[in-house]
Amino acid sequence: MSKRTWTIAALVVAVPVLAVGWWLGSPLFLDKTVDEEFPMSSTADVPEDMTQEDVEKEMEAAAAEPDTSASDDMPDEDEPISVVSGEFEDYDDFHKGSGTATVYELDDGGHVLRLENFEVTNGPDLHVLLVPSENPEDMTGSVDLGSLKGNIGDQNYEVPGDINPSEFGSVIIYCQPFHVVFSLAILA
Repeated sequence: MSKRTWTIAALVVAVPVLAVGWWLGSPLFLDKTVDEEFPMSSTADVPEDMTQEDVEKEMEAAAAEPDTSASDDMPDEDEPISVVSGEFEDYDDFHKGSGTATVYELDDGGHVLRLENFEVTNGPDLHVLLVPSENPEDMTGSVDLGSLKGNIGDQNYEVPGDINPSEFGSVIIYCQPFHVVFSLAILA
């Protein structure tokens, strides 16, 4: 084979290898920060012709308006109730995590998992899992709440309506491609 053929073959192999290497390795060097507020519409009644997102946008716009005084006192709103909570901990010497995981029951009976003061070692394709067991090795019956929005910061995850959060023992930050636990919070 000629030198040119070897060069082309090397490029054909090297480009995909470098792309996969960057996808797998870059999260270790890059942080993604999220700063979500607790959903303002968590206790709101959502009209049939609107979505939760529409209500959230309207409430955010109203909150941005200047304050005015009212002559009548507003009735007390029910606050979301903390159902279970736990502190994230390091899983091993390399995969580290900190912050609080709390599942709140909302006025409408739904639940939201809130991560606060959260920080975890970043990695490729991290997911947030609710796991029935406190043992991260036993993920039987776990519920995937979706991709981690950011490895740093406050964030919210909707818990599916058919799930009873008090039946779960932990929240796990889990790397899908490598099947590795990055951090866990035991719920109590």
